[in-house]
Amino acid sequence: MAVREIMIYPEQKAELRRKSDPVMGNKRPVRRLIRDLKDTLQASSDGIGLAAPQINVHQRVVIVCPGSEKDGQWEAGPPVALINPQIVEASDEGKDFDGCLSFPGLYGETIRPHHLRVTGLDEEGQPIDRVFEGFNAVLVHHEIDHLDGVLFIDRIEKLEDLYRLTVNADGELVRVPVSDKLQLDSSL
Repeated sequence: MAVREIMIYPEQKAELRRKSDPVMGNKRPVRRLIRDLKDTLQASSDGIGLAAPQINVHQRVVIVCPGSEKDGQWEAGPPVALINPQIVEASDEGKDFDGCLSFPGLYGETIRPHHLRVTGLDEEGQPIDRVFEGFNAVLVHHEIDHLDGVLFIDRIEKLEDLYRLTVNADGELVRVPVSDKLQLDSSL
């Protein structure tokens, strides 16, 4: 099991902003990269997607765990590799939850497509043409953004849409807008 360190913004800002190169040729290094991405994602407690640039490999490879809603809860499925993914159709944009392993504890509401058609290669190097709907489209779009050096914070429209989660006095999980935290911190 090869678990790699996930790059954190802003310490590795330049690397996370770098565009990735298409995967060419040799299958062995690509399979090793996919295994590393899956192992790293599995070692993360709350990740459902990971792009190669997040482990400082600038190739167009992502791992996503498309899921479904069960009993009112979104449940991630098994990891799927997308090699050289290309968005060929995107529609049904809407606001949805967003977060990133490169921004631990920071979440936001971003506008992303909820219908996405992606072409590329699968883990075996076979061509794919796949449609992702709902939150799965949001997930895939987020990871493909990483390949182009685009981060979820770039898609935040208002500072009020960025937040952290905390437990209140009643033991409930609540959102604390980053703007509130900044106001509190600036008063110190």
